[in-house]
Amino acid sequence: MNSFSSADRPLTTPGTSSVTATSPAGLDCYQQAVDFLYARLNYERTPDAAGSLQDFKLARMEELLAELGNPQLAVRTVHIAGSKGKGSTATMVARIVEAAGYRVGLFTSPHVDHFEERFTVNSQIATPQQVIALVDRLRPVVERLDQRYLAQGPTFFELATALSWLHFVEQKVDLAVMEVGLGGRLDSTNVCSPLVTAITSISRDHTRLLGDTLEAIAREKAGIIKRCVPVVTGVTAAGPAQAISEIAHSQSAPLLRLGHEIQLHAERAVESTAEPACYQIDLDVLGRHFRDLSLSMSGEHQTRNAAVAVTMALLLGERGFQISEAQIRAGLLAAQCPLRVEVVDRQPLTIVDAGHNAASIEALCQTLGGLSVRRKTVLFATSRDKEVDVLLSILTRHFDEIWLTRYSNNPRAVTLDELEALAPQVLTKPWRMFANPRDALETAAATVADGDLFCITGSFFLAAEAKHLLADGLRQLQPRN
Repeated sequence: MNSFSSADRPLTTPGTSSVTATSPAGLDCYQQAVDFLYARLNYERTPDAAGSLQDFKLARMEELLAELGNPQLAVRTVHIAGSKGKGSTATMVARIVEAAGYRVGLFTSPHVDHFEERFTVNSQIATPQQVIALVDRLRPVVERLDQRYLAQGPTFFELATALSWLHFVEQKVDLAVMEVGLGGRLDSTNVCSPLVTAITSISRDHTRLLGDTLEAIAREKAGIIKRCVPVVTGVTAAGPAQAISEIAHSQSAPLLRLGHEIQLHAERAVESTAEPACYQIDLDVLGRHFRDLSLSMSGEHQTRNAAVAVTMALLLGERGFQISEAQIRAGLLAAQCPLRVEVVDRQPLTIVDAGHNAASIEALCQTLGGLSVRRKTVLFATSRDKEVDVLLSILTRHFDEIWLTRYSNNPRAVTLDELEALAPQVLTKPWRMFANPRDALETAAATVADGDLFCITGSFFLAAEAKHLLADGLRQLQPRN
């Protein structure tokens, strides 16, 4: 997932005039920089290494940033948490502010192709030379902190977060849109001083770390709420909504809630039975009335993300940003995220989706429900920290056949033995096992017919791996003769 693409333009590496980033020496420098980051303890790849949330240490992150000059305090920021929808909402906010003519940094995770996708500026990833230079700034600081913390020095995600703020400062962004990695209260991003915060949704995920009730999860995510800083929330369920409201009140933070201060009306799908539908919405908030706002990301769930994003944009307008209705419309239309109900082929209809918890899988199934297809097959793999039985019970209600596999690009995957033992207990539709995603995709190429739906979901890692396989060799699932 960290391979360097020759499509990136050649650049001179720091301190040289003859070695470019696309030369063998430049490639080595770039790969060494990325490898330095991935050598760190990485809870994205090994979540079992974290015994509890207390293993996520904000004091360590604060020390790291202090030694780097506190770049997070030099950038105006918005901060977005949520069980699902936070990446889509962050992207919508970024595109709206970009459409208004500002320079916007966007920090999201994980990445699909290149590490530097995590910290874009006006949709552009950092160059290999920039990555090398940023990591060179980090190295001596990390070495000092390693000595101070011994075996518990900065993690991969902490370094990625710090690196993003350094990049945003160097690129002189007008705004940084920061997506929380995990939880909120103790997440590495939660050392900023945001202009606006948001909590998009609350559902069961990472329960071992965040708590086994929606209220407990909501309280962890509401840890991003700052004193007197307005917070926008798309959470409507009574228990978690009340938890967020209580924390906002304790922080004297103005709270704008979907279904209360934010009124979302007349959600209408752009008619299509051939592909997942996009929506138009009407929205009333902060004394403004928007009609027929069109979204480019498919699924009814994106209407709630859009309501949160537009509200955040209006609040930014109250804090010095000049953003018109036309720019809001343009930003929503420009907002797209990879691996969110992404159509990668149409004959047959092939969709990859990063859904990984019950709420996101339900949203996916709802989005696909109106499609005019003959047969629906899903390829599924997920991570060990997920409620696998719950996810499979949803899929077996909505698909005609369930294919089970294990993604190979990350050690978090549920094993084939575990899936095979669980399948007969949960699945009510025909199911098959595949040793790896490549085997499954090769079988699909021979058996999935034009007019059918083939969906790949259950994990960001599976969706990314399958998309790579399709692009690198399988490319297209050919219909049966």
